[in-house]
Amino acid sequence: MEERIRIAVVDVKKCNPKKCNQECKRFCPRVRAGDETVVVDDKRAYIDELTCIGCGICVKKCPKKAVKIVNLASEPKNKVHQYGKNGFRLYGLPVPKEKSVVGLLGLNGTGKSTAIKILAGLLKPNLGREEDVAWDEVLERFKGNELQTYLKKLAEGKIKASLKPQEVDKIPLYYNDKVENLLKDERGAMDEVVEMLNLRTLLKRKLNELSGGELQRVAVAACMLKDADFYLFDEPSSFLDVEQRLNVAKAIRSLAESGKSVMVVEHDLATLDFMADYVHIFYGESGVYGVVSNSYGVRRGINLYLDGYIKEENVRFRDEPLSFQPQARIEEEGEEVVRYTKLVKKFPSFKLEVEGSSLKNKNIIAVLGANALGKTTFAKMLAGVIKPDEGEVEAEIKIAYKPQYIQVKEGDITVLQALMSASGGKNIMASSIKEKILKPLEIDDLMERKLNELSGGELQRVAVAACMLKDADFYLFDEPSSFLDVEQRVKFAKLLKRFLMDTHKGCMVIDHDLLLLTYLAKECVVFDGIPSVEGKASGVMSFDEGINIFLKKVGITFRKDEETFRPRANKPGSQKDMEQKEKGIYFLG
Repeated sequence: MEERIRIAVVDVKKCNPKKCNQECKRFCPRVRAGDETVVVDDKRAYIDELTCIGCGICVKKCPKKAVKIVNLASEPKNKVHQYGKNGFRLYGLPVPKEKSVVGLLGLNGTGKSTAIKILAGLLKPNLGREEDVAWDEVLERFKGNELQTYLKKLAEGKIKASLKPQEVDKIPLYYNDKVENLLKDERGAMDEVVEMLNLRTLLKRKLNELSGGELQRVAVAACMLKDADFYLFDEPSSFLDVEQRLNVAKAIRSLAESGKSVMVVEHDLATLDFMADYVHIFYGESGVYGVVSNSYGVRRGINLYLDGYIKEENVRFRDEPLSFQPQARIEEEGEEVVRYTKLVKKFPSFKLEVEGSSLKNKNIIAVLGANALGKTTFAKMLAGVIKPDEGEVEAEIKIAYKPQYIQVKEGDITVLQALMSASGGKNIMASSIKEKILKPLEIDDLMERKLNELSGGELQRVAVAACMLKDADFYLFDEPSSFLDVEQRVKFAKLLKRFLMDTHKGCMVIDHDLLLLTYLAKECVVFDGIPSVEGKASGVMSFDEGINIFLKKVGITFRKDEETFRPRANKPGSQKDMEQKEKGIYFLG
């Protein structure tokens, strides 16, 4: 653990060291740091001060009031829970609130799942000790805190919690009956929940026959139908398309509106913003320790997380903000590299028709549409993985494809061996590749690990790197955000834009994270139809035109946050929602 816990922050718009007096220069951290000053977004300079003790002299001496001292995120002392002698430590807990949805936001591996297991009564907090700790001592730790009342009821068995687990794809391993037998209607809300989550056609099917998205909706329904005081949902949007995510969000909100306490772990910021009332930020070092922030209103909490600095707690947990400014898009006009005629692909129970169009380099094309409409089939036809029954793809170029589902065929192969194979024998440990691809994807430390030992998020990042390392002219990424947390999604987006700018290649991204697609894409293809029956894809059009067509079908309006430029879903029936619908503007950029 680092001993440096403070950092000097200088407002560079107010600060001009050359014009400061000598008295000021003696204490100014920017002058002392010299060329080592790190300027972020042309507004602030952050200077690591090994000798900073937080005395505040530099703050007082600066005539322009340009300096302040900020606490860096560091590991506190009072643990709530620890796994083993040198295992992960959690500090603090989020607070359940009646008639509200509380969101948990933060890096993977910072304790969100641990926190909800504690609050669900599945894990007893040990205050960092190896031996069992009495509930009386736990309650004493939270004395005077609003959590004390909740934990006391939990200890006395007066709180009944219902938890939707994270890994829904493993449910058929433990329970493989029909869906209708899994759903226990303890609240008398079966018809309502089945309707909200569109489960009617799934009730007679067995769990092992369901897709990931279908399993997710069934798991959400099973959690909602239990008669509980507190409902917890761990990543409920995984495997779901945009419309399904918003429907699940509405269903979860209905629990809070009925008077229940609800808590949700979620990485899709647009969905979290739509569903939650409050947010707790989790920060720390992934897999080592996690710290829980105070509770903030959902907009404020998300924006604080993106900024990386919690002003109210004077803690900076990230070097620079995560920004979604619109000028970050690739604006240079590209050249046509792929042309395809009208494509038709028929399966025994599904038919896909794709309007003829073309793809350009120096460009990122988003693919928008519900699940089971043929988006992956379209990508496979472009990549040459499958052949269309009618029409053809006219491209004399190499296309690299990152599939939606990543299968590990050879479990004993290492990450290094897999990436070397994908790159065609390149020296992937060369400094240029390490800096441009491996470090941003956080896989440079995974090289000796075997593929079958990786988590879903680690495997996803390796698959993205493998695709980018291929010698190709055009790149296809099918659901690259799956299993990634918010920071990893943003790093991937920035990496992809830099990669395409440097190489002048083209790219298509299929995903359901509107924040990711809004940041990346200049153009898009929109899918429509009847899921699992027929799909129809438009030609390539501008992103603004396509996102409006798509959202109109979904019936949800979005606007951009004035502070962070991220897309925010308007609450259905709100004044902004009705104004935008009246004008026919479903995405206000």
